[in-house]
Amino acid sequence: MSKDMVPKRIFFTKGVGKHKERLTSFELALRDAGIAAQNLVRVSSIFPPNCKLIPRSQGLTYLDPGEVVFAVVAENSTHEPHRLLAASIGVAIPADRNTYGYLSEHHSFGETEDAAGDYAEELAAEMLATTLNVEFDPDRSWDEKKEIYRISNKIVRTANVTQSAVGDKRGLWTTVIAAAIFIFH
Repeated sequence: MSKDMVPKRIFFTKGVGKHKERLTSFELALRDAGIAAQNLVRVSSIFPPNCKLIPRSQGLTYLDPGEVVFAVVAENSTHEPHRLLAASIGVAIPADRNTYGYLSEHHSFGETEDAAGDYAEELAAEMLATTLNVEFDPDRSWDEKKEIYRISNKIVRTANVTQSAVGDKRGLWTTVIAAAIFIFH
C-alpha cells in the first residue's frame, strides 16, 4: 500500500484571479492554473524518489473532475490597489534519483516574480543540501551556492514556478497561486 502512495509524476502550475470576493478570486486563480475541478489536499514538501517532472499540459491530462489530488501549494492575496504579490514553488532534485528531493513554498509582497522564484528555489536547494551534507556558506549569494551545489554532483537540478500580480486598481481581491501537483499513475 505505501508504495502506491508514492507519486510517480509531478507537474507545476500557476494562476491568478481577481474578484470582489476573496474566495472567488482564489477559485479563479485555481481555474487559471487548471486545477479548480479537483479537491486539493495540501502536503509538505518532499520531491519523491524516482518521480518524473512533467509539463503542465501533460500533467493536466491525468486529472479527473472531483479527484482528490495531493499538492504543495503557495498562495497569496490582496485587495490593496497596486500592491505587488507573488506565490512560488521551488524544487531541488538530487542527482541520485533513488533519494528524495525538496519542494518549497514562498509567498511575498513587494517582491518581483524573479526574486520570489529565486528565493523559493534557494530554499529548496538549501534543504536538500543540508540532508546531503553539501557544505556551503549560507551567507553566500544564490549564484555562488548554485555553483557549489553543481560542483558537489549531488544536486542535479533546481527550478521554480512563480506567479506574481499587482493588486487590482479598483480594490478587487487579487489572488496568486503556484502549485506542485502529484500524480500517482
